[in-house]
Amino acid sequence: MEEAQRAKVIDLARRLVPHLTAEDIRNPHDFPDLDDPDWHFEDGQLAGIEAVRFALRGLASDVLGDGEEREARARPEIGGQPREGGGAQGE
Repeated sequence: MEEAQRAKVIDLARRLVPHLTAEDIRNPHDFPDLDDPDWHFEDGQLAGIEAVRFALRGLASDVLGDGEEREARARPEIGGQPREGGGAQGE
């Protein structure tokens, strides 16, 4: 979901200012043409998705033990990356 929203934000920004890079979008105040309500809405949605991911990681850190936290971070629904081959790997 986060990657799809990030792509949506970049695509919309590039419709407004074609030469923008992903790094440029981190500083939207440098580009007056990005002062667009639709772009700000989509960027806000991305910020919300990122905030939830960070909150879940923090919660996992507070609630789970050290080994369980690493395992939770590896789960895609908590913000980790799926492992190659789909199976659990030893640490």
